Amino acid sequence: MPDSSPLPVDYPRRIVCLTDETTEVLYLLGEQERVVGISAYASRPPEARSKPRVSAFKDANYGKILDLTPDLVLTFSDVQAEITRELVLRGATVMNFNQRSIAEILDMIAVLSRIVGKQSEGRALIDNLNRGLDAIRESAKSFPRRPRVYFEEWDDPLISGIQWVEELVELAGGDPIFPELRRAGKAKDRVVDPATVVARDPDVILASWCGKKVKKEQICARTGWERISAVRNGHVYEIPSTCILQPGPASLTEGVRQLHAVLARIAGAAVPPALRPAETLEGALL
Repeated sequence: MPDSSPLPVDYPRRIVCLTDETTEVLYLLGEQERVVGISAYASRPPEARSKPRVSAFKDANYGKILDLTPDLVLTFSDVQAEITRELVLRGATVMNFNQRSIAEILDMIAVLSRIVGKQSEGRALIDNLNRGLDAIRESAKSFPRRPRVYFEEWDDPLISGIQWVEELVELAGGDPIFPELRRAGKAKDRVVDPATVVARDPDVILASWCGKKVKKEQICARTGWERISAVRNGHVYEIPSTCILQPGPASLTEGVRQLHAVLARIAGAAVPPALRPAETLEGALL
C-alpha cells in the first residue's frame, strides 16, 4: 500500500540576494544564515556586509554566484531581467520580485517569508511595518499645511519619484507635484522638464540619486530654479538612496521617517520623539 503521508517541506537553505531589500527582510526574519551572497550595494543591516558580494545592480558575476551553489537567487524588476534570464539559462532557480508600491512591498515580504517557512514571523513583520506607517500618517494630520514636494530620483535627465516613494511622501504629510507619473514603473516614463518643475513651484525638493551623492548646489543653480520656493527658502534636502529607493523595510521605516521630519519642519509642526529618524539627515532633523 503506498505511503500517503505528506512529503517533507525543504525550504531554500542557500539564498543569493541581488538587491538590498530581500537581504534585509531575511535578516529581520532571523534567517540570515540562509543568505550566502549579496549585492555590492547591500548595506542593511550593517552585518550583512560580511557576506560575499557577487553583483552590482545591473551586472552580476555569474561564476561567483554559481560557485556559492544557491538553491534560490532573488532578483528585482526589469532592471535585472537579463541577470535573471542568464542565471536561469545556467540552471539556477530564480525569483524575480517587481514591487512598485507600498502594498506590493508588503506582499513581497509575505511571499518571501513563505518561501523560507517563516509565515508567522512575516505576518508579525508586516503588522509592525503597518503600525509604523499608521503612526506617521496620524502625525501628519497635525500639519497646518501640506508642503508641495518634488522628489528627484535622478538628475540627468530629471526623473521624478517612483510609486512607493510618492505614496510615502503623501503618507508623511506632503503633496507630490507629479502625481500623474507615479504609476510609471520605468524611469524613462518619469522624466520631467526642468521648466515644469519651476512652474509647479515645490515648497521642498527631496533628492535621492541612486548610487551617487546629491549635489544641492547643482540643483539650486539650474536655469530658472532660483524662482522655486524650495530653492529660495533653502529647502533642498538629500534622502539617502539606501533609505528610500530600496523597495523594502528601509523605505517603510527610516525612509518615511526622514520624509516626515523634513516635511514637518517646512509645515511648522513637531515630530513625536518616537517617530524621529534614527539616522542623521543633514540639515533636516528637528
